[in-house]
Amino acid sequence: MPTDTATVDTRLFGRDVAYSFDGPWGAYWLVLLRVIAGWWFLSAGLGKVLEQGLLYDTTGWLEMGTQGSIFHPMFEWFAANAAFVPNLLVPWGQIAIGLGLIVGCLTRLAAANGMILATFFYLGNAGWTNGMVTSELFGLLVFATIALFGAGRVYGVDGYLEGTELLERHPRLRYMMG
Repeated sequence: MPTDTATVDTRLFGRDVAYSFDGPWGAYWLVLLRVIAGWWFLSAGLGKVLEQGLLYDTTGWLEMGTQGSIFHPMFEWFAANAAFVPNLLVPWGQIAIGLGLIVGCLTRLAAANGMILATFFYLGNAGWTNGMVTSELFGLLVFATIALFGAGRVYGVDGYLEGTELLERHPRLRYMMG
């Protein structure tokens, strides 16, 4: 009885890597994971913008929500001196990451930025009532999985773009796709 095997060819840390799935289920799982993570961040970003307008203010969370975290002094510094960075990156970054993941465009870049924001949220989390395993850590692992397995190549724009002339002329763009 023949089985369908899907193979994903990608580059990881500058090395060619290929892995296969028996049947389509692994590929479907990557698409589902990518779309759900994209929706998670898109809806979070849109919620912030729709509730507070185009200029979202993170200073309350930076000053109060991170109290008890060992990184609280760093977050306080951001609130006092560079609040424009998280004010811009949190809602608009979430929207861009969400859209990129949902359509599978520049997926590795979107997932890497999702990892940055998830790390930011993880370090600011002071209420580790469940220990060091939190939803932020889980999000970090989801984004790492999406980037590692090149989830944008499966039913995503990245899979289409990889066969174009643009990537033949600029092969380094492949590092952002996947």
